[in-house]
Amino acid sequence: MSEAVSLLSTYAEKANLNPSFDDNGYKTALQDTSWADGLRGIAAVFVMFSHMTMAFARWIVIPCQGKNGPVHLMQRPVLRLVAQGAAWVAVFVILSGFVNSLKAVKLARAGQIEPALSNLATSSFRRSFRLVLPATAATTLSWLITQFGAYRTATKSDAYWLYVTSPNPSSSWGTAVEDLVHAFRTTWTYNPENPYDQPQWALLYLLQGSMFVFTALLVTINLTPRWRILTIMVLYFWSWNWGIKLGDPMVGANVFTGIILAELNHSVYPLRFARFSPFFAPPLVVCGLVLMSFPSQFQDWAPWSNLLLRWYWKIAPRNAELMRFWPTIGAQMLTFTVVMSPHLRRALSHRWFLWLGKISFPLYLLHGSFMRSVLAWLLFSRSNLTEVEEEGHRYMRYPLPGALTFMAVLPVFMLILFTATHFWAIKVEPHFGMITKTAEDVMFGKKEKNTTTLPVRKD
Repeated sequence: MSEAVSLLSTYAEKANLNPSFDDNGYKTALQDTSWADGLRGIAAVFVMFSHMTMAFARWIVIPCQGKNGPVHLMQRPVLRLVAQGAAWVAVFVILSGFVNSLKAVKLARAGQIEPALSNLATSSFRRSFRLVLPATAATTLSWLITQFGAYRTATKSDAYWLYVTSPNPSSSWGTAVEDLVHAFRTTWTYNPENPYDQPQWALLYLLQGSMFVFTALLVTINLTPRWRILTIMVLYFWSWNWGIKLGDPMVGANVFTGIILAELNHSVYPLRFARFSPFFAPPLVVCGLVLMSFPSQFQDWAPWSNLLLRWYWKIAPRNAELMRFWPTIGAQMLTFTVVMSPHLRRALSHRWFLWLGKISFPLYLLHGSFMRSVLAWLLFSRSNLTEVEEEGHRYMRYPLPGALTFMAVLPVFMLILFTATHFWAIKVEPHFGMITKTAEDVMFGKKEKNTTTLPVRKD
């Protein structure tokens, strides 16, 4: 083994595969965790693309045109990731586990248990506010848009994802208020559903996953890193069994992966293997992306997906969910490779990816509303209603635009959407931060250090 490592090292040096890295360069790259923001931004963009695919190119969702039939270029592995929303949500959940545990794990490894526990307490408190407040604001915005009829064009279009996720205005403003309260409640209850912003179904599981992280670290914070990792690995495999009872069996597996990656990030292994990154990173990334490409339906139609389907029945836990099993494994493989590779970390830390990371949550919250309003107006405002047949029923809908029309409109829509999300990130998000900070100060007693609930006896 040592001879093989030495041989690879010599080859890497002679081939000059790492010209921009020396020992200090490796250390600097491996100390930087901003790559998580870059990857989160990419995931948010692909979630948006998956909804566009569901609206305008549903044929990409299936792996080929009929069983063993012809395959379009965009249906092939990796390229079809534009339709794989579940895979990119898995990346979101893994990164949530990674980021939420990163500082606590670092403090625990340094023996600073009390600061680690304090960090867990404040982080769990802030996490709840930073998820609920923006989601509530985005729901209210979409509700208001709905009541003024801004989604009417989308409801009459033949774009599947647009018309099935576009609500109609309420019958009265009194009913509208009741509908809004109902939307707030159902977003955060079991089997979540938000009629005004469908992508918010995932937020409950993100919050739930964060609570898993805080609870798991609270229990294991005093353990040595080796025993903490072993315990988290037990929880990882155990979660495949009980996760189905929570409505999404992949949440536990992904957040526990995030904790393990945080431990790995603070270990010596990324630095030890850094020089071999050009050898192992490309094949692992490609393999992870192929697994993330596993289709959500008709998996037995294409040879590559049928092979993964057969392996699923052989190795998957009993309670695993077919459409998310391989995308989840692929997302875990992708993030593991990034943690181990200084080259991928540096690439994902590019300022444009970091900017995408900055607007990732606003983009996730707002893209649905903008697609159902602005994009629908841009594409269908000059179209005429035509009769279409669906499941034996006839409807009057705006026909789907041609590819050239869609590609011409898309840059305009993207400019509008990204401008709005950037404005949200720099003008609206800080207010949520201030509300969270104020609530923290009040509820943690930081503004009442010299007062008590009951008077103190002086005898």
